[in-house]
Amino acid sequence: MAASLWVSCGGKVARLLLGRPLVLGAGVAFARGGWRCLHGTRELLGVPGIKVLMPALSPTMEEGNVVKWLKKEGETVSTGDALCEIETDKAVVTMESSEDGILAKILVPEGSKNVRLGSVIGLLVEEGQDWKQVEIPADGGAPSSPAPPAPALTSSPAGPSVSAPPKLERQPGKLLVRLSPAARIILETHGLDTTNLIPTGPRGIFTKEDALKLLQEKQKGKPTEMKPVVSPAPPQPTAVPSQAAAVPPAYPRPAVPPLSTPGQPAAPGTFTEIPASNIRRVIAKRLTESKTTIPHAYAAADCGIDAILRLRKELAKDDIKVSVNDFIIKATAITLKQMPDVNATWNGEVCRQLHSIDVSIAVATDRGLITPIIRDAASKGIKEIAASAKALAKKARDGKLLPEEYQGGSFSCGQ
Repeated sequence: MAASLWVSCGGKVARLLLGRPLVLGAGVAFARGGWRCLHGTRELLGVPGIKVLMPALSPTMEEGNVVKWLKKEGETVSTGDALCEIETDKAVVTMESSEDGILAKILVPEGSKNVRLGSVIGLLVEEGQDWKQVEIPADGGAPSSPAPPAPALTSSPAGPSVSAPPKLERQPGKLLVRLSPAARIILETHGLDTTNLIPTGPRGIFTKEDALKLLQEKQKGKPTEMKPVVSPAPPQPTAVPSQAAAVPPAYPRPAVPPLSTPGQPAAPGTFTEIPASNIRRVIAKRLTESKTTIPHAYAAADCGIDAILRLRKELAKDDIKVSVNDFIIKATAITLKQMPDVNATWNGEVCRQLHSIDVSIAVATDRGLITPIIRDAASKGIKEIAASAKALAKKARDGKLLPEEYQGGSFSCGQ
């Protein structure tokens, strides 16, 4: 720590730095040698903090949410103590402290979203130091995902202003009819008019059959229900000669809701955004990648499971409860052991044939889908598989899975 001092020496002023802490405050006088401390600041005299960073709790994690702090400011923290709960792209994981000290400052409060990896989320100080005087780093805080920058306003050279094209408005007194795509093509091709006809399709739609009926009546020469098609009026001249006025189509789509929609219709273009958790965003990303970047092949087979159902009843008499899915997991593991070429992964460069058969099971939770892993499933019995599957499914729904419990599977089974 340092403080700035001035020394009077024969009319000359020299600035010295003392390498020892001083008492806080300004204008502190030293009687010896006429030294006088002109200023001292809290920034220079604060307690240095130990940064607590947002960790990477899964291999694919890029940002996390702070769900809950398990320690309060001023509490003593030991190595291995639970500091807070972080929502990753896979699950909610408890973050443990890697240092001893006192939690001096929480920089990212509970409920913060999209905190980037490596961001400072808290500060520790060593035991015995004044945690209330901890120095706040310049990069402290919760940098979330950057918001899109506002469009820059650029000045354009003076010239004729170009107005936006006028919106098409419904002409008063003319009833617009909902047309099916096939009916629209027929009407536009033959120049037919639907003003005096009643649509027969569901929700008041003028169908292809209605259009064909109108075409037959025109060919038979029934002018009573036909009106000549009126050509659209020429566009009005505007201030900009190069811009052509928009001409409304002969059969515009009506801006009215279907007749069967109850209640007040919603305004056009309105919607409701449903916030997505990190887990659901990653699920959407991974599913899109898997369907667009991986060749798919599908096979189906019919299996008789009468013997399995009978075995389940026999086991239930001994209070051993297993599901059909537990038998499927066991059968999958045995098959992978017999066909090791299938028990493999691709890392982008080479194919890795795995020696351990780790079967992932899909579990639906309120936060999204997650796949905990039954390790070495081929060597486990059906009872042990059933117990592992139930325990992992409960931890998944409670959000208490550890990273090693859902990372590294070689094969997946749905439930």
